[in-house]
Amino acid sequence: MSHKVTMTKVREKTSSQRRLEAKPDLLRQLGIVSATALVISNMVGTGIFTSTGFLAGDLGEAWIVVGIWAVGAVIALAGALCYSELGINLPASGGEYVYLTRAYGPTWGFMTGWISFFAGFSAPIAAAAIGCADYLGHFWPALRQDQTFITLGSGALSFKIGGGQLAASGLILLFTVLNLFGVSRIAKIQNVLTAIKLLVIIAFVVLAFAAGTGNWAHFSQPATRTSQSSLPIQFALSLFWVYVGYSGWNAATYVAEELKRPERTLPIALALGTVVVAVLYAALNVVFIYSTPLDEMKGVVAVGSLAARNLFGPEIAGTFSALMALSLVATVSAMVTIGPRVYYAMAKNGAFVKAAARVHPRWHTPVFAIVCQGCIAVLMTLTPFRDLVTYIGFTLTLFAVLAVASLFVFRRQPGWQKTSVISFAWPLIPVLFILVGTWTLVVGLSVQPRVSLTGLATVAVGALVYHFRIRPGRNV
Repeated sequence: MSHKVTMTKVREKTSSQRRLEAKPDLLRQLGIVSATALVISNMVGTGIFTSTGFLAGDLGEAWIVVGIWAVGAVIALAGALCYSELGINLPASGGEYVYLTRAYGPTWGFMTGWISFFAGFSAPIAAAAIGCADYLGHFWPALRQDQTFITLGSGALSFKIGGGQLAASGLILLFTVLNLFGVSRIAKIQNVLTAIKLLVIIAFVVLAFAAGTGNWAHFSQPATRTSQSSLPIQFALSLFWVYVGYSGWNAATYVAEELKRPERTLPIALALGTVVVAVLYAALNVVFIYSTPLDEMKGVVAVGSLAARNLFGPEIAGTFSALMALSLVATVSAMVTIGPRVYYAMAKNGAFVKAAARVHPRWHTPVFAIVCQGCIAVLMTLTPFRDLVTYIGFTLTLFAVLAVASLFVFRRQPGWQKTSVISFAWPLIPVLFILVGTWTLVVGLSVQPRVSLTGLATVAVGALVYHFRIRPGRNV
């Protein structure tokens, strides 16, 4: 009798597994509005709140500062359209993981999780936390990034410790601990913080032109450039900053199997979300320059706080500084929550270290993944902000270029569904993305070799980890 029951359970389990493997148990219930909102909420974050001050010093001209965000929008849109075709054909893929696995092999599939751990989540968490601390520097100057009291090393290999780094580390640890005890509370907090972030940006832009004391003459006042590189070379290097600002344009591809009519919804959501964010970013950069001459904002992390002070005075500026800091808290919260779930899902598929798939029996959270991510993010807060952003931009650009290049592999396969927007003037759109991405990577290697080689070293270490510890036949 027990043998029959056991065999029945085995058959039921096998049948259930087959159903799950054959067809995901997810409903196609997300329309264009929901998918577009997902893209927008994932894109708006650290980059736009912290980059313009550095771009001002590096580029020196207002029209170039605004123009580079427009160029970044075109490149992000090209990438989004390419990812839409990948997402339609590989809807349950989990993004780059399956694109690179199918196109280049399992080593590259593992590498997407490895790079996500370091450059996709841990480093951006650190950057957002540092930016938040700098905005709080409006109230407590000791929290600004230039107020460090210990510096170890020099240049790209230096480590800085000060009030800002300590505050950023505290913020990361707070959300790391909160995530250990379940996702339900964090989800509620995140919804509120995301709504605040979007309202703050819209209110800031509207009030700047309605009641701010800016000056359009700032657009004709160049700044003395801080970069020693020629303008074309620096433009390519500065695209890393813009790329970080636009990262998230691929967000809807991760829920492609839950979209209504994905062949129509996915391209529209990715394109529309990117365009909306591009307009929002253009408006914010115009406000920043309208409020402050380029020379005054050079090298400023909390550029929004500076703009608010010049537009509305110190008292109202304090309110906006606090709200912008809160917006960056939303970014930290989202990434601390999402990152470990990515590692967990890949580890369950055998594509990441097995320990990342461990779930706490009581809290039902991937504790090991959460704690490891928090520790690495805290260490990364000690890295100079400029180098941290360049590291993120270089590494993520490399993998985005590889993902878009996989279209040339997949389009030769029978049964591949080709979207009309990519087929138009093929291969113009993917080639544009690949060429610009490759150009920035080459410039990054030549102008900032230490940071760029650190990114390549991260990739190389990941390949070694997969080869010796993860690949089939190995035990973690």
